[in-house]
Amino acid sequence: MDEVLNQLAGTLDERKRADPETSYVASLHKDGLDRILKKVGEEAAEVIIAAKNLAEPTDEVLANEVVKETADLWFHSMVMLSHLGLSHQQVLSELERRFGISGITEKAERSK
Repeated sequence: MDEVLNQLAGTLDERKRADPETSYVASLHKDGLDRILKKVGEEAAEVIIAAKNLAEPTDEVLANEVVKETADLWFHSMVMLSHLGLSHQQVLSELERRFGISGITEKAERSK
């Protein structure tokens, strides 16, 4: 999994510097953070809708839609991280840090 994210991060970094006329990623960066955040929000909403539509996990078509929409959300989230000078590795490290910590405890520590 980490290999896929590393490869995607490398591709996003290359395309960040590409011609916005020929690269979707470059066009997002050119248009700025507001456009990128709008896309993250749109994709998050699409994940929610796809998940709500999946009443039975055995429905392969709808399950595949959840997977595809989640991939779009991760993709756009990585574009956002790149735009902000952050990396997916920082997110993975934060998730790793949380292993063994109760979600309730972790959330309480954030509010301190």
